[in-house]
Amino acid sequence: QVQLVESGGGLVEPGGSLRLSCAASGGFFSIDRMGWYRQAPGKERELVADISSGGLTHYGDSVQGRFTISRENAKRTVYLQMNSLKPEDTAVYYCKSFLYDSWGQGTQVTVSS
Repeated sequence: QVQLVESGGGLVEPGGSLRLSCAASGGFFSIDRMGWYRQAPGKERELVADISSGGLTHYGDSVQGRFTISRENAKRTVYLQMNSLKPEDTAVYYCKSFLYDSWGQGTQVTVSS
C-alpha cells in the first residue's frame, strides 16, 4: 500500500502562485502514475493533471498552460506548480496513486482578494 500526504495549500490572491507537494510512503512510487484532482464545494471531483512513471503529463482543459505537474522519484514526491491562479481554482486538492487507487487527505487552496 501507499500513503500520500499533501502540503502547500493556502490563501493566495488572484494572479498569484502556489506549489503543492505530495509525499508518498510505501509502495513502488517510481512505477506509479500519479495525479492531482480537485473538488470545489457542490461540485464533483475533477482531474487537474497526471504524470506517468516516465514523465508524460496530461492536464485538464481549465488549467492547461497555467499549472505544471512534475515528480522527483528520489524524494518520492509529486508536485503541482500553479501559476496565474483564479478564484475558480479554489478547491480542496487531492493527490492520487493510480497503481494503488489511493488518495491523500487533501489540501485547501483558496484564491481570493
